[in-house]
Amino acid sequence: MSAPRHAVLGPVPAAERLEILDALRGVALLGVFAMNIEGFSRPAQEMGAGIPPEATGLDWAVAWGVHVFIAGKFWTMFSLLFGMGFVLMSERIAASGHPIAPVVLRRQAVLLAFGLLHIALMWWGDILHSYAIAGLLLLATREIAPRWQLAVGLMLYGGVGAFYLANAALLALAPDAMLADLADALASGREAAERIYPNGSFAEIAQRRVSDYLQLGLQSQLFQVPMIAGVFLVGSWLLRGGWLRAPARHRAFWWWLLAWVTPPAVLFTALGVGLGTSFDSPLAPRAALSTGLMLLGSLPMSLAYVALLVLAWTSASGQRTLRVFAPAGRMALTHYLAQSLVCSLLFYGYGAGLWGDLGRAAQTGVVLVVFALQLAISPVWLARHRHGPVEWLWRWATYGHRPAWRRAYQVA
Repeated sequence: MSAPRHAVLGPVPAAERLEILDALRGVALLGVFAMNIEGFSRPAQEMGAGIPPEATGLDWAVAWGVHVFIAGKFWTMFSLLFGMGFVLMSERIAASGHPIAPVVLRRQAVLLAFGLLHIALMWWGDILHSYAIAGLLLLATREIAPRWQLAVGLMLYGGVGAFYLANAALLALAPDAMLADLADALASGREAAERIYPNGSFAEIAQRRVSDYLQLGLQSQLFQVPMIAGVFLVGSWLLRGGWLRAPARHRAFWWWLLAWVTPPAVLFTALGVGLGTSFDSPLAPRAALSTGLMLLGSLPMSLAYVALLVLAWTSASGQRTLRVFAPAGRMALTHYLAQSLVCSLLFYGYGAGLWGDLGRAAQTGVVLVVFALQLAISPVWLARHRHGPVEWLWRWATYGHRPAWRRAYQVA
Protein backbone atom coordinates (compact mmCIF):
# COMPACT_ATOMS: atom_id res chain seq x y z
CA MET A 1 0.00 0.00 0.00
CA SER A 2 1.21 3.50 -0.74
CA ALA A 3 1.77 5.97 2.07
CA PRO A 4 -1.12 8.38 2.72
CA ARG A 5 -0.78 11.68 0.95
CA HIS A 6 -1.05 14.89 2.93
CA ALA A 7 -2.73 18.04 1.74
CA VAL A 8 -0.40 20.92 0.97
CA LEU A 9 -0.09 23.20 3.96
CA GLY A 10 -0.80 26.86 3.53
CA PRO A 11 -2.57 29.92 4.91
CA VAL A 12 -6.31 29.92 5.50
CA PRO A 13 -8.12 30.93 2.29
CA ALA A 14 -9.94 34.23 2.56
CA ALA A 15 -13.32 32.54 2.14
CA GLU A 16 -12.66 30.35 5.20
CA ARG A 17 -11.52 33.10 7.56
CA LEU A 18 -13.59 34.14 10.57
CA GLU A 19 -14.18 37.77 9.65
CA ILE A 20 -15.14 38.67 13.21
CA LEU A 21 -11.60 37.75 14.33
CA ASP A 22 -10.09 40.03 11.68
CA ALA A 23 -12.39 42.86 12.78
CA LEU A 24 -11.50 42.38 16.44
CA ARG A 25 -7.81 42.26 15.55
CA GLY A 26 -8.15 45.55 13.67
CA VAL A 27 -9.77 47.24 16.68
CA ALA A 28 -7.06 45.84 18.97
CA LEU A 29 -4.39 47.17 16.60
CA LEU A 30 -5.69 50.72 17.09
CA GLY A 31 -5.67 50.38 20.87
CA VAL A 32 -2.15 48.93 20.90
CA PHE A 33 -0.90 51.84 18.78
CA ALA A 34 -2.53 54.40 21.09
CA MET A 35 -0.71 52.78 24.02
CA ASN A 36 2.65 52.11 22.36
CA ILE A 37 3.30 55.53 20.86
CA GLU A 38 4.20 56.97 24.27
CA GLY A 39 7.06 54.48 24.50
CA PHE A 40 8.76 56.14 21.52
CA SER A 41 8.83 59.56 23.17
CA ARG A 42 9.33 58.82 26.87
CA PRO A 43 12.16 57.03 28.67
CA ALA A 44 11.56 53.34 29.27
CA GLN A 45 12.68 53.95 32.86
CA GLU A 46 9.51 56.00 33.49
CA MET A 47 7.10 53.29 32.38
CA GLY A 48 5.07 52.21 35.37
CA ALA A 49 5.05 55.74 36.82
CA GLY A 50 1.70 56.58 35.24
CA ILE A 51 0.81 59.87 33.58
CA PRO A 52 3.78 62.25 33.11
CA PRO A 53 3.65 64.86 35.90
CA GLU A 54 4.04 67.72 33.40
CA ALA A 55 0.84 66.77 31.53
CA THR A 56 -1.92 69.38 31.87
CA GLY A 57 -5.18 70.28 30.18
CA LEU A 58 -6.05 68.23 27.12
CA ASP A 59 -2.79 66.27 27.34
CA TRP A 60 -3.68 65.18 30.87
CA ALA A 61 -7.26 64.27 29.91
CA VAL A 62 -6.12 62.15 26.95
CA ALA A 63 -3.35 60.55 29.00
CA TRP A 64 -5.86 59.70 31.73
CA GLY A 65 -8.23 58.10 29.20
CA VAL A 66 -5.43 56.01 27.70
CA HIS A 67 -4.13 55.03 31.14
CA VAL A 68 -7.54 53.89 32.40
CA PHE A 69 -9.28 52.46 29.33
CA ILE A 70 -6.53 51.46 26.87
CA ALA A 71 -3.18 50.71 28.53
CA GLY A 72 -2.96 47.01 29.30
CA LYS A 73 -6.36 46.28 27.77
CA PHE A 74 -5.63 46.12 24.07
CA TRP A 75 -2.43 44.11 24.07
CA THR A 76 -4.50 41.71 26.18
CA MET A 77 -7.21 41.67 23.52
CA PHE A 78 -4.55 41.08 20.88
CA SER A 79 -3.25 38.17 22.95
CA LEU A 80 -6.72 36.66 23.26
CA LEU A 81 -6.97 36.79 19.47
CA PHE A 82 -3.55 35.17 19.08
CA GLY A 83 -4.79 32.24 21.16
CA MET A 84 -7.91 32.00 19.00
CA GLY A 85 -5.85 32.11 15.81
CA PHE A 86 -3.64 29.32 17.11
CA VAL A 87 -6.69 27.05 17.45
CA LEU A 88 -7.77 27.73 13.86
CA MET A 89 -4.27 27.11 12.52
CA SER A 90 -3.89 23.88 14.53
CA GLU A 91 -7.22 22.60 13.26
CA ARG A 92 -6.18 23.30 9.69
CA ILE A 93 -2.82 21.56 10.09
CA ALA A 94 -4.42 18.53 11.72
CA ALA A 95 -7.03 18.30 8.94
CA SER A 96 -4.24 18.27 6.35
CA GLY A 97 -2.70 15.19 7.97
CA HIS A 98 0.55 16.91 8.95
CA PRO A 99 2.00 16.95 12.47
CA ILE A 100 1.25 20.20 14.25
CA ALA A 101 4.41 20.68 16.32
CA PRO A 102 6.99 21.22 13.53
CA VAL A 103 4.86 23.83 11.80
CA VAL A 104 4.13 25.69 15.02
CA LEU A 105 7.77 25.63 16.10
CA ARG A 106 8.84 27.13 12.76
CA ARG A 107 6.14 29.74 13.07
CA GLN A 108 7.21 30.73 16.57
CA ALA A 109 10.90 30.78 15.61
CA VAL A 110 10.20 33.24 12.78
CA LEU A 111 8.07 35.37 15.10
CA LEU A 112 10.97 35.42 17.58
CA ALA A 113 13.30 36.62 14.82
CA PHE A 114 10.85 39.37 13.85
CA GLY A 115 10.66 40.46 17.49
CA LEU A 116 14.42 40.61 18.02
CA LEU A 117 14.87 42.60 14.81
CA HIS A 118 12.08 44.91 15.94
CA ILE A 119 13.96 45.58 19.19
CA ALA A 120 17.26 46.28 17.47
CA LEU A 121 15.94 48.31 14.53
CA MET A 122 12.87 50.16 15.83
CA TRP A 123 11.68 49.80 19.45
CA TRP A 124 12.80 48.28 22.73
CA GLY A 125 9.18 47.55 23.77
CA ASP A 126 8.50 44.76 21.26
CA ILE A 127 6.00 42.08 22.27
CA LEU A 128 6.45 39.67 19.35
CA HIS A 129 9.36 37.82 20.94
CA SER A 130 7.25 37.37 24.09
CA TYR A 131 4.46 35.94 21.94
CA ALA A 132 6.95 33.58 20.31
CA ILE A 133 7.99 32.14 23.67
CA ALA A 134 4.55 32.15 25.31
CA GLY A 135 3.05 30.40 22.29
CA LEU A 136 4.97 27.25 23.20
CA LEU A 137 2.58 26.72 26.12
CA LEU A 138 -0.32 26.74 23.65
CA LEU A 139 1.41 23.99 21.74
CA ALA A 140 2.01 21.98 24.90
CA THR A 141 -1.60 22.28 26.12
CA ARG A 142 -3.49 22.12 22.84
CA GLU A 143 -5.09 18.76 23.62
CA ILE A 144 -6.32 19.40 27.15
CA ALA A 145 -9.98 20.18 27.70
CA PRO A 146 -10.98 23.81 27.09
CA ARG A 147 -12.13 24.28 30.69
CA TRP A 148 -8.68 23.30 31.91
CA GLN A 149 -7.08 25.71 29.46
CA LEU A 150 -9.29 28.40 30.98
CA ALA A 151 -8.33 27.38 34.53
CA VAL A 152 -4.60 27.33 33.78
CA GLY A 153 -4.83 30.61 31.89
CA LEU A 154 -6.58 32.40 34.73
CA MET A 155 -4.13 30.98 37.27
CA LEU A 156 -1.14 32.18 35.24
CA TYR A 157 -2.56 35.64 34.71
CA GLY A 158 -3.79 35.99 38.29
CA GLY A 159 -0.49 34.68 39.63
CA VAL A 160 1.48 37.38 37.84
CA GLY A 161 -1.00 39.98 39.09
CA ALA A 162 -0.53 38.69 42.63
CA PHE A 163 3.23 38.95 42.20
CA TYR A 164 2.88 42.64 41.32
CA LEU A 165 0.86 43.19 44.47
CA ALA A 166 3.51 41.36 46.52
CA ASN A 167 6.19 43.43 44.83
CA ALA A 168 4.55 46.57 46.18
CA ALA A 169 4.93 45.17 49.71
CA LEU A 170 8.56 44.23 49.03
CA LEU A 171 9.31 47.75 47.82
CA ALA A 172 7.77 49.15 50.99
CA LEU A 173 10.00 46.91 53.12
CA ALA A 174 13.17 47.09 51.01
CA PRO A 175 16.30 48.66 52.57
CA ASP A 176 16.89 52.28 51.58
CA ALA A 177 20.32 51.44 50.18
CA MET A 178 18.87 48.89 47.76
CA LEU A 179 16.16 51.29 46.63
CA ALA A 180 18.78 54.00 46.14
CA ASP A 181 20.82 51.67 43.90
CA LEU A 182 17.76 50.81 41.84
CA ALA A 183 16.80 54.47 41.55
CA ASP A 184 20.33 55.39 40.44
CA ALA A 185 20.25 52.71 37.73
CA LEU A 186 16.90 54.00 36.47
CA ALA A 187 18.11 57.61 36.56
CA SER A 188 21.24 56.73 34.61
CA GLY A 189 19.22 54.95 31.94
CA ARG A 190 16.70 57.78 31.78
CA GLU A 191 19.40 60.41 31.32
CA ALA A 192 21.03 58.38 28.54
CA ALA A 193 17.66 57.94 26.80
CA GLU A 194 16.86 61.65 26.98
CA ARG A 195 20.27 62.47 25.52
CA ILE A 196 20.53 59.82 22.80
CA TYR A 197 17.04 59.24 21.40
CA PRO A 198 16.37 62.81 20.18
CA ASN A 199 19.90 63.49 18.92
CA GLY A 200 21.75 60.23 18.26
CA SER A 201 22.67 58.47 15.05
CA PHE A 202 20.97 55.25 14.01
CA ALA A 203 23.80 53.17 15.48
CA GLU A 204 23.77 55.08 18.79
CA ILE A 205 20.00 54.79 19.10
CA ALA A 206 20.03 51.08 18.20
CA GLN A 207 22.60 50.51 20.94
CA ARG A 208 20.42 52.46 23.39
CA ARG A 209 17.35 50.44 22.41
CA VAL A 210 19.17 47.20 23.15
CA SER A 211 20.46 48.61 26.45
CA ASP A 212 16.94 49.63 27.49
CA TYR A 213 15.67 46.18 26.61
CA LEU A 214 18.44 44.46 28.57
CA GLN A 215 17.86 46.73 31.58
CA LEU A 216 14.07 46.52 31.65
CA GLY A 217 12.57 44.35 28.94
CA LEU A 218 14.59 41.18 29.40
CA GLN A 219 13.99 40.80 33.14
CA SER A 220 10.29 41.51 32.65
CA GLN A 221 10.03 38.38 30.47
CA LEU A 222 10.02 36.26 33.64
CA PHE A 223 6.56 37.65 34.36
CA GLN A 224 5.34 38.89 30.98
CA VAL A 225 5.67 35.53 29.22
CA PRO A 226 3.56 33.56 31.76
CA MET A 227 0.99 36.35 31.77
CA ILE A 228 0.74 36.37 27.97
CA ALA A 229 0.60 32.58 27.90
CA GLY A 230 -2.32 32.74 30.33
CA VAL A 231 -4.19 35.12 28.05
CA PHE A 232 -3.46 32.87 25.06
CA LEU A 233 -5.10 29.99 26.89
CA VAL A 234 -8.19 32.05 27.70
CA GLY A 235 -8.43 32.99 24.02
CA SER A 236 -8.08 29.34 23.02
CA TRP A 237 -10.94 28.47 25.40
CA LEU A 238 -13.14 31.13 23.80
CA LEU A 239 -12.56 29.84 20.27
CA ARG A 240 -12.80 26.14 21.15
CA GLY A 241 -16.11 26.78 22.87
CA GLY A 242 -17.60 27.66 19.47
CA TRP A 243 -19.11 30.96 20.59
CA LEU A 244 -17.26 33.00 17.96
CA ARG A 245 -18.01 30.71 15.04
CA ALA A 246 -21.69 31.68 15.11
CA PRO A 247 -21.96 34.82 17.29
CA ALA A 248 -25.62 35.47 16.53
CA ARG A 249 -26.59 32.05 17.87
CA HIS A 250 -24.60 32.58 21.04
CA ARG A 251 -25.65 36.06 22.10
CA ALA A 252 -26.69 34.68 25.51
CA PHE A 253 -23.13 33.51 26.14
CA TRP A 254 -21.65 36.93 25.30
CA TRP A 255 -24.14 38.67 27.59
CA TRP A 256 -23.26 36.14 30.30
CA LEU A 257 -19.54 36.77 29.82
CA LEU A 258 -20.07 40.53 29.91
CA ALA A 259 -22.04 40.23 33.16
CA TRP A 260 -19.30 38.15 34.80
CA VAL A 261 -16.24 40.14 33.76
CA THR A 262 -17.52 43.70 34.16
CA PRO A 263 -17.59 43.80 38.01
CA PRO A 264 -13.92 42.70 38.50
CA ALA A 265 -12.85 44.92 35.59
CA VAL A 266 -14.45 47.97 37.19
CA LEU A 267 -13.38 47.05 40.74
CA PHE A 268 -9.68 46.48 40.07
CA THR A 269 -9.41 49.41 37.67
CA ALA A 270 -11.14 51.75 40.11
CA LEU A 271 -8.88 50.61 42.96
CA GLY A 272 -5.79 51.14 40.81
CA VAL A 273 -6.90 54.60 39.70
CA GLY A 274 -7.87 55.44 43.27
CA LEU A 275 -4.25 54.96 44.36
CA GLY A 276 -3.16 57.51 41.81
CA THR A 277 -2.43 57.93 38.11
CA SER A 278 0.92 59.73 38.36
CA PHE A 279 3.87 58.79 40.56
CA ASP A 280 7.36 60.10 41.20
CA SER A 281 8.91 56.75 40.34
CA PRO A 282 7.85 53.25 39.25
CA LEU A 283 9.74 52.08 42.36
CA ALA A 284 7.24 53.79 44.67
CA PRO A 285 5.20 51.10 46.50
CA ARG A 286 2.02 52.96 45.69
CA ALA A 287 2.91 52.91 41.97
CA ALA A 288 3.62 49.17 42.07
CA LEU A 289 0.37 48.48 43.89
CA SER A 290 -1.60 50.57 41.40
CA THR A 291 0.09 48.76 38.51
CA GLY A 292 -0.80 45.38 39.97
CA LEU A 293 -4.44 46.31 40.49
CA MET A 294 -4.74 47.79 37.01
CA LEU A 295 -3.17 44.61 35.62
CA LEU A 296 -5.72 42.43 37.41
CA GLY A 297 -8.44 44.56 35.82
CA SER A 298 -6.98 44.42 32.31
CA LEU A 299 -7.99 40.86 31.37
CA PRO A 300 -11.63 41.16 32.49
CA MET A 301 -11.81 44.61 30.88
CA SER A 302 -10.50 43.28 27.58
CA LEU A 303 -12.95 40.37 27.74
CA ALA A 304 -15.72 42.92 28.30
CA TYR A 305 -14.55 44.83 25.22
CA VAL A 306 -14.55 41.61 23.17
CA ALA A 307 -18.04 40.71 24.38
CA LEU A 308 -19.39 44.17 23.50
CA LEU A 309 -17.80 44.08 20.05
CA VAL A 310 -19.10 40.58 19.32
CA LEU A 311 -22.59 41.62 20.40
CA ALA A 312 -22.30 44.65 18.12
CA TRP A 313 -21.27 42.30 15.30
CA THR A 314 -24.59 40.45 15.63
CA SER A 315 -26.45 43.57 14.43
CA ALA A 316 -26.41 44.72 10.81
CA SER A 317 -25.21 48.24 11.62
CA GLY A 318 -22.55 47.02 14.05
CA GLN A 319 -21.27 44.51 11.52
CA ARG A 320 -21.01 47.19 8.82
CA THR A 321 -18.99 49.39 11.16
CA LEU A 322 -16.67 46.68 12.41
CA ARG A 323 -16.02 45.34 8.91
CA VAL A 324 -14.07 48.53 8.25
CA PHE A 325 -11.41 47.20 10.64
CA ALA A 326 -11.24 43.68 9.19
CA PRO A 327 -8.77 44.32 6.31
CA ALA A 328 -6.33 46.00 8.72
CA GLY A 329 -6.78 43.04 11.07
CA ARG A 330 -5.72 40.67 8.28
CA MET A 331 -2.48 42.67 7.98
CA ALA A 332 -1.97 43.20 11.72
CA LEU A 333 1.70 42.18 11.84
CA THR A 334 2.60 44.41 8.89
CA HIS A 335 0.73 47.34 10.42
CA TYR A 336 2.18 46.78 13.90
CA LEU A 337 5.72 46.99 12.53
CA ALA A 338 4.78 49.88 10.22
CA GLN A 339 3.51 51.84 13.24
CA SER A 340 6.87 51.35 14.92
CA LEU A 341 8.67 52.46 11.76
CA VAL A 342 6.60 55.66 11.57
CA CYS A 343 7.15 56.42 15.27
CA SER A 344 10.89 55.75 15.12
CA LEU A 345 11.25 58.11 12.16
CA LEU A 346 9.06 60.70 13.84
CA PHE A 347 10.59 60.75 17.32
CA TYR A 348 14.22 59.60 17.04
CA GLY A 349 17.27 61.63 16.12
CA TYR A 350 17.85 59.92 12.76
CA GLY A 351 14.33 61.05 11.78
CA ALA A 352 12.39 64.18 12.76
CA GLY A 353 13.77 64.09 16.32
CA LEU A 354 10.48 65.01 18.02
CA TRP A 355 11.30 62.98 21.15
CA GLY A 356 9.57 64.66 24.11
CA ASP A 357 8.06 67.43 21.97
CA LEU A 358 4.56 66.03 21.41
CA GLY A 359 2.11 65.79 24.30
CA ARG A 360 -0.33 62.92 24.71
CA ALA A 361 -3.07 64.68 22.75
CA ALA A 362 -0.79 65.31 19.75
CA GLN A 363 0.52 61.74 19.96
CA THR A 364 -3.05 60.46 19.82
CA GLY A 365 -3.67 62.69 16.81
CA VAL A 366 -0.73 60.99 15.10
CA VAL A 367 -2.23 57.61 15.98
CA LEU A 368 -5.59 58.50 14.45
CA VAL A 369 -4.07 59.88 11.24
CA VAL A 370 -1.69 56.96 10.71
CA PHE A 371 -4.33 54.38 11.55
CA ALA A 372 -6.85 56.03 9.22
CA LEU A 373 -4.27 55.67 6.43
CA GLN A 374 -3.78 52.01 7.37
CA LEU A 375 -7.55 51.45 7.24
CA ALA A 376 -7.63 53.05 3.79
CA ILE A 377 -4.60 51.19 2.43
CA SER A 378 -5.54 47.71 3.70
CA PRO A 379 -8.53 46.92 1.43
CA VAL A 380 -6.70 48.35 -1.58
CA TRP A 381 -3.67 46.17 -0.88
CA LEU A 382 -5.74 43.04 -0.21
CA ALA A 383 -7.73 43.56 -3.40
CA ARG A 384 -4.48 42.88 -5.28
CA HIS A 385 -2.54 40.69 -2.83
CA ARG A 386 -3.48 37.67 -0.76
CA HIS A 387 -1.50 38.71 2.33
CA GLY A 388 0.23 41.67 3.91
CA PRO A 389 3.96 41.81 3.10
CA VAL A 390 5.20 40.63 6.51
CA GLU A 391 2.42 38.04 6.80
CA TRP A 392 3.51 36.67 3.42
CA LEU A 393 7.11 36.26 4.64
CA TRP A 394 5.91 34.72 7.91
CA ARG A 395 3.75 32.16 6.12
CA TRP A 396 6.53 31.33 3.64
CA ALA A 397 8.91 30.51 6.48
CA THR A 398 6.21 28.67 8.46
CA TYR A 399 4.91 26.37 5.72
CA GLY A 400 8.17 25.89 3.84
CA HIS A 401 6.90 27.00 0.45
CA ARG A 402 6.15 30.39 -1.03
CA PRO A 403 2.45 31.35 -0.77
CA ALA A 404 0.70 33.00 -3.67
CA TRP A 405 1.44 36.72 -3.64
CA ARG A 406 -0.94 38.43 -6.04
CA ARG A 407 -4.56 37.65 -6.61
CA ALA A 408 -5.45 36.10 -9.97
CA TYR A 409 -7.84 38.04 -12.16
CA GLN A 410 -10.00 36.50 -14.80
CA VAL A 411 -10.47 38.37 -18.05
CA ALA A 412 -14.00 38.17 -19.36
